[in-house]
Amino acid sequence: MNEPSTQAAAHNTTLKDSKPVITFDGLRKSYGELEVIKGITGEIFSGDVVSIIGPSGCGKSTFLRCMNRLEKVTGGKLDVLGIDVADHLMPTQQLRRLRTQVGMVFQGFNLFPHLSVLDNLTIAPRKVLLKSRQAAEDTAKHYLEKVGLGQKIHAFPDQLSGGQKQRVAIARSLCMNPLILLFDEPTSALDPELVGEVLTVMQQLAQEGMTMVVVTHEIQFAREVANKVIFLSNGYLEETGPAKEVLTSPKSDRLRTFLSRLK
Repeated sequence: MNEPSTQAAAHNTTLKDSKPVITFDGLRKSYGELEVIKGITGEIFSGDVVSIIGPSGCGKSTFLRCMNRLEKVTGGKLDVLGIDVADHLMPTQQLRRLRTQVGMVFQGFNLFPHLSVLDNLTIAPRKVLLKSRQAAEDTAKHYLEKVGLGQKIHAFPDQLSGGQKQRVAIARSLCMNPLILLFDEPTSALDPELVGEVLTVMQQLAQEGMTMVVVTHEIQFAREVANKVIFLSNGYLEETGPAKEVLTSPKSDRLRTFLSRLK
């Protein structure tokens, strides 16, 4: 893959001098008696591309879903863009602001099957951001071109391949002008030959400085595009740090074992 752009690289060198956009301290999440996130602590800065890795069932997706309040935090602190996401009495206005500024790309695309690609991309900007139809369509066309699907603007989801659906889903999130993009295993539902086209779009976003948090099993993507890795194991934050350092010279026995099984 290409090296990050000079602008993005320069941006990432100043991350330590900036304020974190996501902080979590002693974060916990339980479902009844089952605790799936067990007191994890860390920070994510503007421009970071963070890959969350770990074995199935370790709490990766739950952690990600807590960041935009699709799951409610059980204990500890979670702050996203200055919003106290752990507040169980979060005002509706704050929740709306959170959902507007933090985009989510799901494993299963979640496109409306009865709407065209254009309508899938314009419905939220028109209803939530109160954009005019023309402004919303102009934005949608821009981002469809960006993900290489300008020619599919009038297609319906069932006329698209899995990779195309996921690229439309990314464009849909971008139409809301988010400050942070969350990806929940965005390539795991795709045939192997379609994975590359989605990762290429994500790499481009990374080079442009988009803050992204990505739950993924694509270790090569984590190594080449992410600047930070978080390794979760059994609900604990087992190891974190610069991606190339963590993935090349892991300190944790559990991470070494996990990476060896992926080879």
